Amino acid sequence: MPPLHLQNCFKYPIFLLILHPVQNAAAIYVAPTHETIIDFKDMMNAQDIKNGTCIRMDGRLYFVVEFLHVKPGKGNTFMRTKLKDVVDGRVLERRFNIGEKLEDVRVERRPYQYLYADGGDDIFMNNETFEQVPINKELVTGADFMKEGDTVEVVSDASTDTVLYAEMPVKTVLKITYTEPGLKGDTATNTLKPATVETGATVRVPLFVNEGELIEVDTRTGEYVGRVKA
Repeated sequence: MPPLHLQNCFKYPIFLLILHPVQNAAAIYVAPTHETIIDFKDMMNAQDIKNGTCIRMDGRLYFVVEFLHVKPGKGNTFMRTKLKDVVDGRVLERRFNIGEKLEDVRVERRPYQYLYADGGDDIFMNNETFEQVPINKELVTGADFMKEGDTVEVVSDASTDTVLYAEMPVKTVLKITYTEPGLKGDTATNTLKPATVETGATVRVPLFVNEGELIEVDTRTGEYVGRVKA
């Protein structure tokens, strides 16, 4: 009889006792011993998601930035969510039925210190192990306002150690290296002028803010928050 073909889905050899239909003789076939890693994905119910949950959907990773448990007057209860694409930052709305299974991606968050720029990458040091790792600038939120020595939060896929993104604190303090002199006594806050900060980024500030002063900046939007006393 022809050999019996088995799918390689076991780690250890499989011995099969097969009777030959003609000779009535026993023959032993040994299945191939190639190892196959079975990937048991972590699944979760849609109703268990919360802000910060990371899921894999349609081959892409998303963080939940907003969710709402909706119980309509008619019909089934569902979850209304807003999901942020880890790669391009695009936010989309998605509805999930209660009990719907989602692939839960376990992420790790660790503090890293920014050291220096190297071409298209920024070099960071793990504050716990002191290991240095390059991270593409496009994956760093608030990179324009990041200066040497700043600590960022690096988020990575725990199963693969792949860096998903790095994030600056929401607010940071920067020194103005150049701006046109303000008018004495002008305290208007609705009129803005451009100012260059120590990282080279440009921030629009009120007319009364001067060169050499420290300002607080929102790293998500690049907006001026206020002056900071030295």
